[in-house]
Amino acid sequence: MDLSIVIVNFNTKKLLQKCLESVFASQTNCQFEVLVSDNGSVDGSVEMVKAEFPKVKLLENKANLGFAKGNNAALKQASGRYILLLNSDTEVRPDTFDLSIKYMDSHSNVGALSPKILLPNGELDQAARRKFPNPWNSFLRLFGFKQYSDYNATSPIDEEVEIDSGVGAYLMVRKSVIDQVGLLDEQFFMYGEDLDWCWRIKEAGYKVMYYPKPVVIHYKYGSAQAIAFRTIKSAHQAMKIFYRKHYANQYPWLFNQLVYLGINLRMYLVLVLNLFRSKKRVH
Repeated sequence: MDLSIVIVNFNTKKLLQKCLESVFASQTNCQFEVLVSDNGSVDGSVEMVKAEFPKVKLLENKANLGFAKGNNAALKQASGRYILLLNSDTEVRPDTFDLSIKYMDSHSNVGALSPKILLPNGELDQAARRKFPNPWNSFLRLFGFKQYSDYNATSPIDEEVEIDSGVGAYLMVRKSVIDQVGLLDEQFFMYGEDLDWCWRIKEAGYKVMYYPKPVVIHYKYGSAQAIAFRTIKSAHQAMKIFYRKHYANQYPWLFNQLVYLGINLRMYLVLVLNLFRSKKRVH
């Protein structure tokens, strides 16, 4: 098996249907399997998969396990040389898988690959090529100075470049690397687990690369919109977990408390702003 495609679903029936249609329409020579880990959906997602995509290995979780746990449940059953985390709110092009695998086969020092991920309006999803969040670039983003932050890469979107992290919407990882660094950290309910995984992959000596030839469309916040306020809380909780895990031991106690306070204040600000937004946002 060349590729195991792992999709976590939570009440995104129509998006999941389009995603799976694009997956099975791929013009690929690779042997792949598709595992859908459903987190207790009540919108008919499970019934749709059973009826329309019988080749899918369906895991019916009894509750919403979150993104990390939902993925891990499927990862434990995956048998491919490469593992692909794929969001249910994405669509792949016919050559996306072949281009990704060909690149990984040719670059043994690359542990994870992030493709060109486009939003429906044609703009790049900036999360596809990120630096790790740190106190400084997070501070700049928090107070509206994104243009001075180095969190997102600024190189041309068609330029191949080494990055700190891709995003779990489409993240291809070597199975041998996962065996070395472990599964996703289940402390993260939603958000942050991809950053943490890439941190551990780089820590193990592998590169994480942004490779723009394979293209993915990301409709973004498919599941998040259904639980907007809980999702906002989860996103900010993920910031705390990531900081505590990778940065807190580098700074004094008082500085750490100020960081946690800033994250909390930002969460409440986003919650208040969302009361007046027609389209909810997580950040």
